[in-house]
Amino acid sequence: MTRIVAGFAGSLTLTVPAKGTRPTSDQVREALFSALDARDAIRDYRVLDLYAGSGALGLEAASRGARVVTLVENGFAASQTCRKNAAAVQKAAPKGANLSISVSSQAVQSFLAGTPDGFDLVFLDPPYDLADAELAANLAALTTLLDPDALVVVERSSRSPEPTWGPGLVRERRKDYGDTTLWYAGVAGPNP
Repeated sequence: MTRIVAGFAGSLTLTVPAKGTRPTSDQVREALFSALDARDAIRDYRVLDLYAGSGALGLEAASRGARVVTLVENGFAASQTCRKNAAAVQKAAPKGANLSISVSSQAVQSFLAGTPDGFDLVFLDPPYDLADAELAANLAALTTLLDPDALVVVERSSRSPEPTWGPGLVRERRKDYGDTTLWYAGVAGPNP
């Protein structure tokens, strides 16, 4: 069972697609969002959740105060699940909340090539078998959409190599949770 951990939608159970996704465990989500809370990296942020699956990461950010959340999921059943979960979180939002949640049913690379939006926080939780080159292409396309203080979090198998960050991103830290590794990266500053 996947649920929202904290915020206005805390304890809300999320629907998970029957197959084709690998939801982030509650333990990993709790640790991730504790780290983000410590950085004050959620409230009023514009959040992008790529390879969203059920939308749990982006919707957790919405529950904790993100202003805009975009879920990107190409799989038909998973994108329908994202829509259902997004509607449930939106319904749980306090009256007058300035919250926008949208779902895009595009492939990640197509979405990144076509969106003009900027983002403060980005989650990439691709299938563990996604090729490293495809992840590197996602990260390269993402860099022009990031605000100067943006944070990117990539979830991979602990057996996978470090992502190829490419120009514009710099690794900040790695945190392992059993078979799961979270990689954090920030926007590289200007060269002196």
